[in-house]
Amino acid sequence: MTPDWRDRVADLRQVASVRRIVLDDGPERGVRALAFDTGGGLAFWVLADRSLDIGPLSFRGMPVGWQHPAGFVAPGLHDAQADGGTGIQRAMSGFLVTCGLDNARQPRDGMPLHGSLPLTPARVTGCGEAWDREEPVLHAEGEVTTAHMGGACFRLFRRIEAPVGAARLTVIDRVENIGPERAEMRVLYHTNFGFPMVDYGMELTLGGQEIAAEHGAPVCHPTPIGSSVDLTRPGCTRWPSARMRMESDLPYFQVWRDARPRRNILALEPSNCDRAADGTSGPGTWLEPGESWRTRLSYTFTSQNQEE
Repeated sequence: MTPDWRDRVADLRQVASVRRIVLDDGPERGVRALAFDTGGGLAFWVLADRSLDIGPLSFRGMPVGWQHPAGFVAPGLHDAQADGGTGIQRAMSGFLVTCGLDNARQPRDGMPLHGSLPLTPARVTGCGEAWDREEPVLHAEGEVTTAHMGGACFRLFRRIEAPVGAARLTVIDRVENIGPERAEMRVLYHTNFGFPMVDYGMELTLGGQEIAAEHGAPVCHPTPIGSSVDLTRPGCTRWPSARMRMESDLPYFQVWRDARPRRNILALEPSNCDRAADGTSGPGTWLEPGESWRTRLSYTFTSQNQEE
């Protein structure tokens, strides 16, 4: 840490912080969240009652994450099996919704749209500011369990880090098969962007090549390991230009766009499994009892007057 920071403030949380908050109105009442502010232009909520996913996110005061009309509905009001197993559509709000771990796309074999993980309350095992590291970071970690007595049983261990003074966050996940039998794990990271990040003139590239973000059914691309996804919006009088770079080690990248008025959502979705023609998921990752699978996602935000 810069040695004189402590001499310049009465409380280091003036510079950057993680604060525990609880929402207290309407269908969001009771939702626990961890409010991150890096002091470098990036602010977001990690939703403890929603699988440690990310709710609102803003960069330099510009809202980035898409929000559902119902907001961030408390898990107790959510019915995953409603509407023929597509109940998550009533609550799919925020920058990141992690889909899985038994199913990742359309309902199949009695499992709901996007699986049983979304909106599952997490057990938070730690959060705060690590000031004594060479690069100080804000962090949160916890675990989320999805267990079927007659089927797959998984536990997600998640850690989220955001460097102090920067506009970058990293999601580090480990999934363990905690059941007695071999099980197939599928996961899809539904990263949701809305206005003003999603607007006229935006550009989307995968591995440096421009790809389409058209209204309609999702399109899934095989992803070379190490390639990045970039979403760029031009500047305007109200908001600055901005670029988001997503990096992952997952083999597939799916794009979904709903361009209708009063929706205007662009979802960028790294996944461990392909999309079948009927909208369901292809083969996932098989885990033996006690075996773990790991992945890491990073999101970096820059503006035009910053060096890449």
